Amino acid sequence: MIEAKLERNPDHMTDLVAALREKDAKERQTQLVDVLVEAFAPLMERSPAEFRRRFRKMASDPFAFYRGSAPIFYADVVHDTDPWADERTGRVWIQGDLHAQNFGTYMSDNGVFVFDVNDFDEAYVGHFTWDVKRLVASVALMAWTKAISDADITRMIESYVRAYVDQVRFYVHSEPDETWALTLDTATGHVRDVLIEALSSTRVELLSALTVVDQHERRMRRGPGIRELDDAERAEVEAAYARYLETIPQEKRFSGSLSYKIKDVVGASGFGIGSAGLTAYNILVEGHSQALENDVILSVKQGNVAAPSRVVADPEIASYFRHHGHRTAVSRRALQANADPWLGHAEIDGVGFVVQELSPYEADLDWSGMTEPDEMITLLADLGRATAKIHCVSDGDSDHTLVPFQVEDAIDAVIGPDESDFVAAMVAFGHGYAAVVREDHRLFVDAFREGLIPGLQPSE
Repeated sequence: MIEAKLERNPDHMTDLVAALREKDAKERQTQLVDVLVEAFAPLMERSPAEFRRRFRKMASDPFAFYRGSAPIFYADVVHDTDPWADERTGRVWIQGDLHAQNFGTYMSDNGVFVFDVNDFDEAYVGHFTWDVKRLVASVALMAWTKAISDADITRMIESYVRAYVDQVRFYVHSEPDETWALTLDTATGHVRDVLIEALSSTRVELLSALTVVDQHERRMRRGPGIRELDDAERAEVEAAYARYLETIPQEKRFSGSLSYKIKDVVGASGFGIGSAGLTAYNILVEGHSQALENDVILSVKQGNVAAPSRVVADPEIASYFRHHGHRTAVSRRALQANADPWLGHAEIDGVGFVVQELSPYEADLDWSGMTEPDEMITLLADLGRATAKIHCVSDGDSDHTLVPFQVEDAIDAVIGPDESDFVAAMVAFGHGYAAVVREDHRLFVDAFREGLIPGLQPSE
């Protein structure tokens, strides 16, 4: 059963946690397996070896399990009490898989290094609280692995949530929205360190790592994780690329005849824990001049079913997206100001893909060297502000059809002038659901080891 100490700490016993604790361990294990199979069965059947690797990574610790099991989170959280979700705040753009490691840097389309949320594969329209709840539970899980006390975990979550609310209120009284961002001019502490790390990266370094120059022509480097395409598949990808160019907003398109010329195409693999079984390609294209250091590598990755979409029963939202690649691109523009000028989508053989630059200027947030609660509290305040930014600020080319209102006004209204109840609820959820996940992790490992996941034996 979920940790007994929760019985002595009723503040951590949300309705959802209490309901999950009442389940028999075998009943809960069966539910976990059923949700994972429903979410991933087609991909597991297609690439069982990749999913065995994915599940072994998830088995390594509770936080890794949590990162790879977003469908389980949504199957649970959809039943949680949510007094802050109304007809507007229950229908905003959300990142969909917000955890402590899904933050990092990018270069905006106006050339500025920004620290922000950096993964939009699970983005969708749903309750704004789902992002906040998923993040605070991840903080509690990560802090637990560092042997941080419950009292300090509470302070960490409070720092994140209060900063989130403060930033939402900033947007209520600020115009235009894009006036604030975590950049080299505004960031301090660990966030500034991450930005400086990104600043030292160069396009030449990325190209040297992933490409070779032969007879004055650059091409993709062949090796592990790279697949050679036959003529037919390459022709399909190139035709999809030509159609993709039309999905780039007119204001973001580069001028000149040299830009966008294809130099090479390869199949690619080796993405993160959530991309097992998905088809992907890398396309090397001409930059804004014939100088070899201006070449650009595009990632063309199959869009996956967004985890929140499995519990959002709104046909208007589902029917808005042409495919999952379209959803990912549209969602990123809705969540990220000054988005990648290469961002777009494509369709290959009826399957949707998201297209974006494989950027040399991305540096991920690394928690491994952080051990003390006080330094984490400062960082989490920045993450709270960054979360508010994605909810309240969109790219200039984003579509406001699904969310045709000012999100900051709606969120501010449901939280009210005193955020104490909201903060307390998020603290309770973070503690309580993290305890559930730790037990779920054990049940998942046992199910995988015992061959209880249909179609995916632990070894073959």
